[in-house]
Formats: sequence, C-alpha cells, structure tokens
Amino acid sequence: MVGHLTMRSGNPALTADTFATFPVVSDNQVMTIGGTVNKTALSLLILMVTASFVWNRGAADPSLWTLTLIGVIGGFLMAMATVFKKTWAPFTTPLYAGLQGLALGGISVVFETTYPGIVSQAVFLTFGTLGALLIAYRSGVIRATENFKLGVAAATGGIAILYLLSFVLGFFGMSVPLIHSSGTFGILFSVFVVVIAALNLVLDFDFIEQGAERRAPKHMEWYGAFGLLVTLVWLYLEILRLLAKLQSRR
Repeated sequence: MVGHLTMRSGNPALTADTFATFPVVSDNQVMTIGGTVNKTALSLLILMVTASFVWNRGAADPSLWTLTLIGVIGGFLMAMATVFKKTWAPFTTPLYAGLQGLALGGISVVFETTYPGIVSQAVFLTFGTLGALLIAYRSGVIRATENFKLGVAAATGGIAILYLLSFVLGFFGMSVPLIHSSGTFGILFSVFVVVIAALNLVLDFDFIEQGAERRAPKHMEWYGAFGLLVTLVWLYLEILRLLAKLQSRR
C-alpha cells in the first residue's frame, strides 16, 4: 500500500518516497495526524526554550556567536542525520529543535539590535501564517493538487539554487544583489520567497495527512514534525529578512 505513494513536497525533508519503503504495521504503531501535531508542538516548545536562553543573554554576551554557531552547525548535522536515517527521528528531531533554537536565538538578537521590535513582528507573522494556512487547508480553500505541488517544489528548488550560488560567490567577494538588496526588486524577491515558504506548509500538511492515511510507522510522526519545523524555521528567517529590508528603507 505505502509503496505506491506519489506525493511531492518542496520541503527537502519530505520527499516523494518518504513513506514508500515501510512495511505494514499494526494499528497501534501507525502514524496519526494527532500524534504528529503533538510532536510538532513539543519540538516547537524545545526550540523556543533554547532560543529564549540565547535571547536572554543579549547582544553583549561574548558567548552569543559561539552558541549561534553551535546551533547552525549542529542543527545542520541533525537535519542531515534525520533525512538520511528516518528511524532516528524520535531522537534527532528534538535535538534539531534545540540546536535550531540556539541558532535562531542568536540570529534574532542581531536583528533586534539593529531593528528594535522586528523579532516579535516576525514571530507573530510566522505563527499567523501557519494558522491561516492550516485553516485554509482544512476548509478546502487551498488544495494541494499535483500541479500545485510541482509548482511549489520547482520554485523552492530555484530559490535553493540561487541561495547556493550566492553562498559560493561570497567566497570570491561577489554577491547576488537581488537577494540582499533593500530596493524594490530585492523586496519583491523576499516577498516571493516568503510566499513560497508559506506554501510549503500546505504541502507539508498534505504530505503528513497522506502518510497517516497510508499507515506509515509511528516514528514517522517525529519525522513529520521535523519536516514542519524545517519549513517554519525557513519561513521565520525569510520574514525576518523581509521586515529588515522594509525597515532599512525608512
């Protein structure tokens, strides 16, 4: 049954064959939407606790950059471990959440120091977007059709390539103005990226729902929570970037 799943997701953590290689399991060992929601909430709580820990230390704390760097590198390693070894998700997802909290806490402190009030706005907009899209998805206003999934996945891939190009060019002292500019085109690009990041949430909702219907194993609840967390972190950072560009024009 699960071997014939053909879903697409722009989220690299939730690929089309995520649920395709698991055997049939008993009723009390299957993935459920409720279980995934609970594990997502727990992961977000862990992230917020560690983010608050770094946030409360302030910009003047000499350990700020060390903690942020540990979060960035450690979070990346946990993400890779989770993607390539899905059965580890019950252990790696909470670790990923904690480490991402360190990273986001440090990044948020830097943005807040430059643009006071920006972090609370970004947090509100991130969770507001999550709630609005979840309501729209559950009510059927937005449907994750195959063409919708393909379009969002293609746009996400294009953004990833552009960011990778910018990263590589940075080693040679060059940059992609479109990404970092606070001009009209730079802001429009950030708006586009925020929209694509938000639409990935719809794909994630659909993907998890389909996984539950196809009776994926219980540990995939943690993997589904991980996938949602990846998208929410991306969405928050892109909203933060957009707000910073807008405030820099004042």
